[in-house]
Order: sequence, then structure tokens, then C-alpha cells
Amino acid sequence: MTQDEAIEWVAKVFESSHGQLTPDTHRDNVPAWDSLGVLTLMASLDSEFGIVLTDDDVQAIKTVGDILDIMQRHGKLI
Repeated sequence: MTQDEAIEWVAKVFESSHGQLTPDTHRDNVPAWDSLGVLTLMASLDSEFGIVLTDDDVQAIKTVGDILDIMQRHGKLI
């Protein structure tokens, strides 16, 4: 998956349009990135990519780029 495809995937998870998100987009600027959104993200990463987030991972995610970094660490980004 390319970075653009991953950003598009993140946008779908948070019900945002792809053009609204960049790697620098902070969670405070994404309305659906609330506690329910975090659970949705965790479930989606697990079901679609086999990525299980640790508590430390969840606490460290502040931007879209942080999600991309996790995906890259697990070999899901080219």
C-alpha cells in the first residue's frame, strides 16, 4: 500500500474526505477521531492488516503520520 492509499484508508476510518488529511493532520482536527474513533481504528487495523496496537501505540498516536508509521513498521506501506 502506498502512503496515499494509506491516507485514503485512514480518511475512511474517520469518515473524512481523503483531501482533508495529510501526514501532519493532528487528531484534534479530525472530528471523528474521538474515543470511539480510536476503537474503530484499532479494530480496523487488526481486521484489515493484522496489526494489534499496544497501549503505548494508542497513547503515541497524535497525527495521521503516526498511524502511517505504525503501518510501515508492520510492513504494510511500501
